[in-house]
Amino acid sequence: MKVACVGGGPASLYFSIVMKRMNPSHELTVYERNPAGSTYGWGVTYWMQLLENLYAIDPDSAQAIQDDSVHWNDWVVHIHDQATLTMEHGDDGFGIGRRRLLDILTERARDLGVRVEFEHDVPGEDAPELSGADLVVAGDGINSALRERHAGHFGSQVTLGRNVYMWLGTTKIFESFVFSFVETAHGWIWCYGYPYGNEHSTCVVECAPATWSGLGLDATGEADSLAVLEKLFADVLDGHALIGRAQPDGSAHWLNFRTLTNRTWHRGNLVLLGDAAHTTHYSIGAGTALALGDAAVLAEALHTEADLEAALTLYERRRIQGIRPTQRSARNSARWYEDLPRYLSLPPRQMVALLGQRHSGALPHLPPKLYYRYGRTVEALQDGLHWLGGKLGRTPTCDCCRPAPE
Repeated sequence: MKVACVGGGPASLYFSIVMKRMNPSHELTVYERNPAGSTYGWGVTYWMQLLENLYAIDPDSAQAIQDDSVHWNDWVVHIHDQATLTMEHGDDGFGIGRRRLLDILTERARDLGVRVEFEHDVPGEDAPELSGADLVVAGDGINSALRERHAGHFGSQVTLGRNVYMWLGTTKIFESFVFSFVETAHGWIWCYGYPYGNEHSTCVVECAPATWSGLGLDATGEADSLAVLEKLFADVLDGHALIGRAQPDGSAHWLNFRTLTNRTWHRGNLVLLGDAAHTTHYSIGAGTALALGDAAVLAEALHTEADLEAALTLYERRRIQGIRPTQRSARNSARWYEDLPRYLSLPPRQMVALLGQRHSGALPHLPPKLYYRYGRTVEALQDGLHWLGGKLGRTPTCDCCRPAPE
């Protein structure tokens, strides 16, 4: 099979690895418009389940990823002038630099015979690089040019999150996954940080629009914004600097998260992969895992069905169903942060407990103190209703149990 992958992110690279592992005779080329080593973001997170899956698929790249990852299994939560709590997370977390992850996957892909072409822009489906390809993989991110040409066919929809955020690095090396919630005269602002190497950590800052504008962060450049944030989070940064992404005009890179969904993921011989197909809110740390999962499922479908249309339909069906619980959890998590003042009025230990339960679909519909006391019972009832509804062929109709709309 001749395959052209547009976009050199984790999804495309891992797909090419899995395809070559399944059949070395496949001809695969990955086209990346940026130079090698140039990437956005700092570190990415993943969890033990992903690592176990990677070892089952390709032990060589899994070992390299684990060797260059930082591990943690607890949270440290700072609530401004109130408490600092350390909580067992219950799952092993890992952080790795995005650049290092891409280097590992690129090297592994090339070792298996994949062509990886950097500084090679593919403007559209009529590009000569795609002519003659049996399959074109759109792994070119949320702004996918290949997808946007047929947005109506794919049923693409983007929903903007209410809060604003900025993805930063810091020279502070966190030893755990760290949360810091700071109250200002204009409302709460918070960050979450995690280590991913020996020199830097990731630090994501988020707040409501009113807090953002009240602090003047909507009207200041990056340097001034970072100075304000360093003062606000001085307790967790220990005097270390925050590092932003340089913008040509010196502006700060504040964003509203964009949740992308698509009704269908393929058209002819074009298929969507990773962030080109879907995005999930960063607060659950699942983006990389979902991208690599897409890659593995697509490769498996292509080797299960001989007919391309049947293979892409199988991939789409399995993956849309498979990621739906994670998408729902991400929406609930994003909503928890958007409703943060509702929880910060609780005693610190209760607030942190509900931070760990922010994926719940029932939590927004119950008084927080009631959920804190009876949350496990509510979740068990919710799971039971979903099970019963499935057996009866019906969907529960109460707001706390109804799946969030896709």
